[in-house]
Amino acid sequence: MSTSLQFIVPNRANPRVSPHISGNNSEMSTPVITANLTKRALTGSLLFLLVGLAALGSLATNIILPAFTQMGAVLGASERELALTLSSFFFVFAFGQLFVGPLSDRFGRKPLVLFGLATFVMGSVACMFASTLGFMVAGRVLQALGACATSVLARAIARDLFDGEALGKALALIMMAMAAAPGFSPLIGNAITTFLGWRFIFLFVSAFAIVLAVHYQKSIAETHPADRRTSLTLSGVASVYRGLVTDRRFVLPALSVSLVLGGLYAFFATAPSIFARELGLTGFQLAVFFAATVVIPFAAGYLAPRMAHRWGQPAIAMAGLVSTVLGSLSMLAFANVPQLATITMSLALFLFGMGLVNPLGTAISLHPFGEQAGSASALLGFLQMGCAAIGSAMGSILPFSPTISLAVTIAVGSLLAFLVFVPVAASQFRTEAAAP
Repeated sequence: MSTSLQFIVPNRANPRVSPHISGNNSEMSTPVITANLTKRALTGSLLFLLVGLAALGSLATNIILPAFTQMGAVLGASERELALTLSSFFFVFAFGQLFVGPLSDRFGRKPLVLFGLATFVMGSVACMFASTLGFMVAGRVLQALGACATSVLARAIARDLFDGEALGKALALIMMAMAAAPGFSPLIGNAITTFLGWRFIFLFVSAFAIVLAVHYQKSIAETHPADRRTSLTLSGVASVYRGLVTDRRFVLPALSVSLVLGGLYAFFATAPSIFARELGLTGFQLAVFFAATVVIPFAAGYLAPRMAHRWGQPAIAMAGLVSTVLGSLSMLAFANVPQLATITMSLALFLFGMGLVNPLGTAISLHPFGEQAGSASALLGFLQMGCAAIGSAMGSILPFSPTISLAVTIAVGSLLAFLVFVPVAASQFRTEAAAP
């Protein structure tokens, strides 16, 4: 690991430096110079590790969907009852992150990563041999406990190692993986279920977690040094979280990203009803459609750090939010008469915008909190999974058709995300106007 000192000043006049939001709770536009002494090259090996850790939970969430019919026959459970395997996963995944973050800030990232991967493997093995629904749900809870640790710590490790544009690039790839995993995982799950049976799905995700554990052990040292550790008391943890939720530098971009992600999970939850029942796509065609849509946030995630290099992170994130709003309003306009072409066009706009705002909004929210990166990442993950749970539930709560329910959900979420992010972008413009 090389040692370097990097000064970061939010000034678009210097295109080699990515602007970010800094300051105190009452004024977000104050330029801050930060120093980071733990720098590392952004290599392909390291990115594979961070992406794998981040995507593990998303992979495990949707990969079992094509196997529900086979699983229900073996476990004696209906598809409605099997939904417990998803809701229990979301619940534990969301709240578990709130504990992982402070623990990693106190004891370091490495023990929590390895413990999380081991717990995920144990849960996957339990699911593989499950003979009842209760045993399956218990295994999914263990999976969620392990996966929430890896998801939180992928972002925290990225914040430990990188700053400025490198942080934006790393988080862009992490967000791309988290968006891609739910899209590709049903296709993988369908292939495994068809040729090997549903139990081999859990063998597959177990093997992936073991590969990550071995790679992590061999390739990376502890990234959160002892002199930056925080205390672990109930009052101390409460104080950190209270400070984060009252700090506009964190809460505004974090909430904006989370609201957009809620729209993504609303799409995954309602897509089977929309595309299978209303548009007549087969299960395989739907899986292929999911995989094809991944290309859009991938492209946006690839472009996001490059565009931010030129125009700044807040400006490009705002452009992404405009795209999500246009896509959701377009879907709402055509929702009464759903057609594949109009839905695909609207989703393309929404997903492209999401691919821009997710990595850049995440980088903006985490940047000022290097010493509390674990807690900040945990709270961000909690907000994301909370919005994901709400978004995925809206399809069954709203008294509309699945297409209208999806359009309303992503439209409301996108508009709120846009409004929440306006002060972040406005702060950048004030800073640039005041610059000599």
